[in-house]
Amino acid sequence: MITIEKSERLKKLPPYLFKEIDRQKEEVRKRGVDIISLGVGDPDMPTPSHIIEALQKAAIDPENHKYPSYSGMDDFNRAVARWYKKRFNVKLDSGSEVVTLIGSKEGIAHIPLAFINHGDLALVTSPGYPVYDTGVQFAGGRSYFMDLKKENDFLPDLKAVPPDIAKKAKLMFINYPNNPTSAVATGEFFKEVVRFAEANNIIVCHDAAYTELAFDGYKPASFLETDGAREVGIEFHSLSKTYNMTGWRLGFAVGRTEVVNALGQIKSNIDSGAFQAVQVAGIAALDGDQTCVEKINMEYAERRNILVDGLIKLGLSVKKPQATFYVWIEVPKGYTSAQYTSHLLSKAGIVVTPGNGFGAAGEGYIRMALTVGKERMKEVIERIRSIGF
Repeated sequence: MITIEKSERLKKLPPYLFKEIDRQKEEVRKRGVDIISLGVGDPDMPTPSHIIEALQKAAIDPENHKYPSYSGMDDFNRAVARWYKKRFNVKLDSGSEVVTLIGSKEGIAHIPLAFINHGDLALVTSPGYPVYDTGVQFAGGRSYFMDLKKENDFLPDLKAVPPDIAKKAKLMFINYPNNPTSAVATGEFFKEVVRFAEANNIIVCHDAAYTELAFDGYKPASFLETDGAREVGIEFHSLSKTYNMTGWRLGFAVGRTEVVNALGQIKSNIDSGAFQAVQVAGIAALDGDQTCVEKINMEYAERRNILVDGLIKLGLSVKKPQATFYVWIEVPKGYTSAQYTSHLLSKAGIVVTPGNGFGAAGEGYIRMALTVGKERMKEVIERIRSIGF
């Protein structure tokens, strides 16, 4: 029998953040408790029917059964460019400024391989999507964490980044509307990011996966709308949350040609392109009637109101989000993030995500996802009311 030893890159990864939650969840389930899961950001509503129909038709075509292009079908990349022009008034060259991804996570994880050498620095937000830091580590780099604080509206304080760190950094990851805090960015903040990137020769990687999940008339901007952003950065987008297509694995990155091409070069050496039939369905999604997105957002807004209004009445500190399907909640006094997560699961059968699972600066918070129906959301409030703090 051989000895199995993991690579140093795997050893350096933090322990699986939700392992203890999974263990507790199984214990609670064995007691016969009806569990309500608000932990994972996975839409519970179906993919709109016109997108499914486009996939069904395309899946029959033998032309779509072959190896797809690494950078995406020309037709899909053109649809992305059309969508960006229509949605953000950003004009893209589909041949040089767009690359198709097998979900935006894949591109976010791979882009450090294109620019990070051993020991190089990247600026990463905390709390933040864990893949930003993981991708940097896998490329042999190091992350400098920019804390997102309530007093700064969960925007990173770029002035607080030490000048020597800023000069050494190769990449900067930002994400607005934000996961997990649900914060939104201002146009002035994006201008500051461009100035900061220009001054320090940093490539900006903006994760824009949640721009289409917004409420009360708010329309999140693309980073690329900002003057100068096209010269310093790249933006990642996904069909997953917008059209309830998380399992379909289809996304894209757009922006500066050299950055897009470098990401495409990594992809061509590591993976294949997205299944062409799925790309055809993606064209139907991007080019089609966006009423389906409006209906999805209306449902999330109603759930948000039930949850947030209920939590506030119970005495919890929480702000009603303008975008994303997440609610970022301060834990009651006397609890850590992990302790309150455990309390809700063991006493009420409610699964949430501890804020520190997204980085040290997330301590003191939990995240709830709006991924159960309105009646179940009302039940969440009643269960929390019944167990108290």
